[in-house]
Amino acid sequence: MEFIRRKMKTIVFLNALATVVWCAPSLCDPEDEFLGIFCKEPEPEQPKCMDIMMNYCDDMSYTHTVFPNILGHRTREEAELGPEYLLVSVVHNLLNGECTPDIRMLGCSVLVPRCEKEKVLKPCRSTCETVRKNCYHAFEGIEMAWPYFLDCDRFFVSDQEGCYDPLEGLRAIQEERNTPEKPHTVIQFSYQSNAQMNSILKKTAARCPEIAMTYSIGRSVEGKDLLVIEFSNNPGVHELLEPEMKYIGNMHGNEVLGRQLLIYLAQYLCSEYLLGNRRIQTLINTTRIHILPSMNPDGYELAAAELQDTIDPENEEAQNYNSWTLGRGNAQNIDLNRNFPDLTTIVYSRRRHRRFRSNHIPIPDAYWFGKVAPETYAVMKWIRSFPFVLSANFHGGELLVSYPYDLSKHPLEQKMFSPTPDEQVFKQIARTYADAHATMSEGNSGRCENFGSIGQDGIINGAWWYSFAGGMQDFNYLHTNCFEVTVELGCDKFPAEEELYTGWKDNKEALLTFMESVHRGIKGIVKDEDGNGIKGARISVRGIRHDITTAENGDYWRLLTAGIHILTASAPGYTRAMKKIHLPARMQKAGRVDFVLQKAVVEPDMEEDYRIPSMGTYEHFDPYNQFERYTISEQNQNGEEGQEKPWWWSYFSHAHGSTPTWLLRN
Repeated sequence: MEFIRRKMKTIVFLNALATVVWCAPSLCDPEDEFLGIFCKEPEPEQPKCMDIMMNYCDDMSYTHTVFPNILGHRTREEAELGPEYLLVSVVHNLLNGECTPDIRMLGCSVLVPRCEKEKVLKPCRSTCETVRKNCYHAFEGIEMAWPYFLDCDRFFVSDQEGCYDPLEGLRAIQEERNTPEKPHTVIQFSYQSNAQMNSILKKTAARCPEIAMTYSIGRSVEGKDLLVIEFSNNPGVHELLEPEMKYIGNMHGNEVLGRQLLIYLAQYLCSEYLLGNRRIQTLINTTRIHILPSMNPDGYELAAAELQDTIDPENEEAQNYNSWTLGRGNAQNIDLNRNFPDLTTIVYSRRRHRRFRSNHIPIPDAYWFGKVAPETYAVMKWIRSFPFVLSANFHGGELLVSYPYDLSKHPLEQKMFSPTPDEQVFKQIARTYADAHATMSEGNSGRCENFGSIGQDGIINGAWWYSFAGGMQDFNYLHTNCFEVTVELGCDKFPAEEELYTGWKDNKEALLTFMESVHRGIKGIVKDEDGNGIKGARISVRGIRHDITTAENGDYWRLLTAGIHILTASAPGYTRAMKKIHLPARMQKAGRVDFVLQKAVVEPDMEEDYRIPSMGTYEHFDPYNQFERYTISEQNQNGEEGQEKPWWWSYFSHAHGSTPTWLLRN
């Protein structure tokens, strides 16, 4: 009986225990309700403020945080193992110190949110938007997407919602150090990688958004952006009668001073405009300026890497750096300044024809079946897309300005003076740069003893210096309205860093004066009787067998020397109009010459004059789509789709948990 009583007590106890366990607060199973069993949902734990114990977030203006945080990390350990905290911890190295600690502290405001009286305070959206505007270019520079957890609309709130400024501690430190907030021109005279160069250009555009913007005209063989920075009082828009000019550097990858000068020039234009420099403000307010510091980023990387090897004291086997060859061409070893269509030969073969003009010559179909570099293709497409008036491209190896033609008219292509119809205009353009340079116009060219000593006053006809076909400056002149010269910046193609400041000092005035010279000659609008601009109308100058055409809205610019000129405006379906003008020798801005054309029936014998390919479309550009097929076959030989990971991917590829694909731009 005693045994039975003990057994009954045990059963009663177990039943009671089961009841307690069954009804204890627990997570509800979806099947429980189906079985008629009801249980009590556990009350969520109230978050409690705790000390911040994360090394890279210990300098915030507050000392307490809470978990789960805004991203849903339940514990400090979970947050520290996430890719978000990893990015915060390495962002200083990734961005080379730029925009840090701003980015780090902004990220910490989401990872370890501010906690007061057991409540989470969210950071201000306005602070996030300011940091994003100022620092977005830094992520673009390393081809990294803006981090998702810095999404200003998603994780940040407005002032009305009781937000706080996560950078208030940083601002307090800056005030203590009396950090100046006013704009100032600071240029670091050192070499930059391609990523650093792009970051500087985008940072400059972000600093001066009202007058500057960046855009890409294409990619190199190895996929690097050919990034342009534009300056204008209305960036991104062609304004009526505002001339457009361009600078191109680093066409040969191992000729680097031009690349550096154009980076410095972009920074200088932005800073001086903000400082109120009247000369710079006038230049930007009246001119649309396009700057491509590096046309050959792949070649630059090769040349820079080889140069680094030669100065590495631990690399005893390094050979002497041959700056004349290595990195000159692109990644396909194509010399880009021999890769443009040879239109000069066409001019020489037809120059005796009565109606032949040396302008807007179509690209021969045979050209597209050769080896066209993607960099060449991008620049050709670029110069057909804008009504450029003036241009200079920068090289190294001599100290002079060369002007077209580059290809000699000698039957055997030997050195020979080979002028264009605009010989006097080109000499004036070339002298503008050479005379404003610190030393270029002193004595004869050939001071580097690389190409002979022909020439004087720092300028020379290209074919007289040395002859070659497929050059960029000949293509500009013969295919578009643009007048381009080649500036040779010195004997040393890859000067030491300590010489960069001297290079900038010697060239700064020449760079500015050359840009200002785009306002010489004449400009105007060609309209019909109803006042509508006529696109593609031709402006001819008697005695010069080279015409220019009007832009989209009928406006035009024609570089001319001082003197008396007889101009003719003509267009298909309209009568011709003629004017006689006089340009004074000391005229500082372009003279205004407008034309009004009356509609008329085109005479049959005049139709041949208007057989000029349209410059507003690409119907005659790459007609067989040869370049597109070439790029597909070269870059996707195995038919595999995939994206080459950027250099910083190794930081995250072995991180705990899933890799942050949200950092990849594409």
